[in-house]
Amino acid sequence: MNRILLALILLLVPPLLPAQQAGKGLTELPQRIAAPDFMLSDMDGQQHRLSDYRGKVVIVNFWATWCPPCRAEMPSMQRAWERLQKEDIFMLGIDVGEDEDTVFQFSANYPVEFPLLLDLDSSVANQWPLRGVPTTFVIDTKGQIAYRAIGGREWDDPALLALVRLLKDE
Repeated sequence: MNRILLALILLLVPPLLPAQQAGKGLTELPQRIAAPDFMLSDMDGQQHRLSDYRGKVVIVNFWATWCPPCRAEMPSMQRAWERLQKEDIFMLGIDVGEDEDTVFQFSANYPVEFPLLLDLDSSVANQWPLRGVPTTFVIDTKGQIAYRAIGGREWDDPALLALVRLLKDE
């Protein structure tokens, strides 16, 4: 029933398919690949390992404080998080190559409630198929990369969230 309802929503809200959105949606990977595992600390020193989220849909956003599109998309990511966390879909923001003080100062102006992880030496970012920041990956319940978004997005867009939600039913 959920799939039928989401399919109807997708048909009623144009344009919804990633190809139709001309870079504004999510790009489905033609062949899913395993998401590289990592263990990073958040701003409170808590460790997060991607493999701990296996069985869940996870949005992994690589970003930096100096990046204008990263700053622009952060409020919509927070709004998306407010909706998705209730649905057991997770979001992780990975700051690439900056120290904790820089990220802390940024978060004063762009407050978010989802974990902001610190990739201090960019070693995690170097394991992923990034083409700059922001780049975001949506990981399916099997731990595979299902979607990629290069550049900023409006993460609370209903069509985009509908694609993410479909991964829960796979």
